[in-house]
Amino acid sequence: MEPRIGNRFRVGRKLGSGSFGEIFLGTNVQTNEEVAIKLENVKTKHPQLLYESKLYRILQGGTGIPNVKWFGVEGDYNVLVMDLLGPSLEDLFSFCNRKLSLKTVLMLADQMINRVEFVHSKSFLHRDIKPDNFLMGLGKRANQVYVIDFGLAKKYRDTSTHQHIPYRENKNLTGTARYASVNTHLGIEQSRRDDMESLGYVLMYFLRGSLPWQGLKAGNKKQKYEKISERKIATSTEALCRGYPTEFASYFHYCRSLRFEDAPDYQYLKRLFRDLFIREGFQFDYVFDWTILKYQQAQMTSAPPRAVAPAVGQSSGMAPVANNNRHSGTEEGRRSGWSDMDPTRRQVPPPAINAGSLAKQKSPVRMSNQHQKMLWFRLFGTFKRIVKAPAVSSSREQALSGANA
Repeated sequence: MEPRIGNRFRVGRKLGSGSFGEIFLGTNVQTNEEVAIKLENVKTKHPQLLYESKLYRILQGGTGIPNVKWFGVEGDYNVLVMDLLGPSLEDLFSFCNRKLSLKTVLMLADQMINRVEFVHSKSFLHRDIKPDNFLMGLGKRANQVYVIDFGLAKKYRDTSTHQHIPYRENKNLTGTARYASVNTHLGIEQSRRDDMESLGYVLMYFLRGSLPWQGLKAGNKKQKYEKISERKIATSTEALCRGYPTEFASYFHYCRSLRFEDAPDYQYLKRLFRDLFIREGFQFDYVFDWTILKYQQAQMTSAPPRAVAPAVGQSSGMAPVANNNRHSGTEEGRRSGWSDMDPTRRQVPPPAINAGSLAKQKSPVRMSNQHQKMLWFRLFGTFKRIVKAPAVSSSREQALSGANA
């Protein structure tokens, strides 16, 4: 008899594993919907699935927050059943040869700031902002960025009174050293400013291809964290952002100017990048770098043999694609500019697509939901990294129990 969870979910193949346990592909036997099933042994030294499930419940309903389908205990396991999502931004960064275009980074930045702002609005810090913890959706949500992995999240204020947690020093590093803020390295209690600074490092990582403090050698983890801290502190904002639009340096200057209890001006940070986007003449069509590569690879692997000479009017010999089964436009499938609050953005209906227009990033790729899902399987092999088994962060090894502290 096949294993079932809560009498509703059939357990399928293993997708991945991490320090917390394992992730399996599952199916709702009533609706045939595919889901992600996270299993954690009840005897694990530092259980986190119950805590994480509570966080998801608190955040439920927010844009880009995965839905929790079920949580409970089955046999020897704590079980969390959630939405099945697409690849992480780390996966897609690797897929795009470890560099993303300015256009793609700016489209991501807008959504990522929104996600962090929403988590903060619910009185929590994420404390592990990194590319692995942002995933793209599937189907009609394929343009939407999701934030995941709240095992290290911490309440920073009282929900009712908004009384902020006190300033403290001599704290262990919680999170991932590569993206940790300077103050986190210095042992200062994290607050909203630190999540925002970490997000800035993620954006520069995407643009640059790497950060100056990557690849440092050390005898042990403690020494490596110290070396990362030293290099990060020694790297000026100007040096980090040299060769890129000044808005990125402005982002860091603003985040580092915030005091411990300050609420970041999220609108200001989004406006920085939106104004840059408009000035660069980009079209907010949700054509990301991987959209182009995905489309081109799909054409190469699925197109029938054709003559060497390109067809008349086609820049690459590929026929135009026009599949109206999938909505195009915003992260939720609607066509729009930046947002309903920004009516100044010109709205351009998408033309028919060919490889030439894609190379110029002028029109969104439209595929059926099933075609899109099969394409992810083809490009990434399996979903083993698509529902992300979180990479081990420093605090998971040293102070996981401090996630609630």
